[in-house]
Amino acid sequence: MSSQLSRSDRIRNMIVRALDPALLDVRDDSSQHAGHAGAAPGGETHYSVLVVSDRFVGQGRVARHRLVNAALEPEFAQGLHALALTLRTPDEQAALRN
Repeated sequence: MSSQLSRSDRIRNMIVRALDPALLDVRDDSSQHAGHAGAAPGGETHYSVLVVSDRFVGQGRVARHRLVNAALEPEFAQGLHALALTLRTPDEQAALRN
């Protein structure tokens, strides 16, 4: 994986490999956290992530979060500070549209 990729792109790549999502949205919210704990001058520290994946079927909230956090462990080790996660199964996502 190239270090020239943005953290958003690296997050996307890692989640795609780990969870084969039907839907994935990664948003860098770092600018909203300037001056807060864990914020870095260059940003790329705080993200909101929506993942819709079959891997979440039968998994509770904590287990889903653990799957994502494990997939992103290398990013946490390199300065990723915070994730706001929305994690759904395809059926849960479909129910929102009805």
